[in-house]
Amino acid sequence: MKKIYRHFLFLFLISSLLSSCGYNTMIEKEEKVNAALAEVKNQFKRRSDLIPQLVEVVKGVSNFEKSTLEAVIEARSKATSVNLDASDLSPEKIAQFQKAQENFSGALSRLMVVVEKYPELKATQNFSDLQVQLEGTANRITVAIRNFNQAVQDYNTYIKKFPNNMVAGLFGFKQKGYFEVSESEQKNPEIKF
Repeated sequence: MKKIYRHFLFLFLISSLLSSCGYNTMIEKEEKVNAALAEVKNQFKRRSDLIPQLVEVVKGVSNFEKSTLEAVIEARSKATSVNLDASDLSPEKIAQFQKAQENFSGALSRLMVVVEKYPELKATQNFSDLQVQLEGTANRITVAIRNFNQAVQDYNTYIKKFPNNMVAGLFGFKQKGYFEVSESEQKNPEIKF
């Protein structure tokens, strides 16, 4: 009977120590990072899903540059092929995902510049609706990335603090990477009149 009582007491002490050591909080913060990542991915997917509709509307203009459309389609394909896994949010993996998305954004921007040459396309309601949806999605992506970075900052800060850093090391909690603004996005655009 004493042996059972000692085992029970030992389990009680261990569970008490683990519950107050920050492990559960680390799990909660990691789940917030995962949820924020899911939202980022949802918004990028939303943008990607709008592209086939945009391409079809643009194809309606008979003399539209085919190479521009092909570049957008190829960039979309590459962007959707890079998957970001919540179990590996290293800075390198996030940079790889972000680079594919930036290439897609660049191709999409070039498409919009070329569209300026086609007033009949800009005048269609379908194109206007898609353009508004793309702009709204770009804003949603910005907000989702900001929320993700805040969740990552909270998580990283928590697992670096003492004594949480010891518990984090013991249970394999690792720092997560941030979405960062690339050098090309940091430059101010040239505006010519």
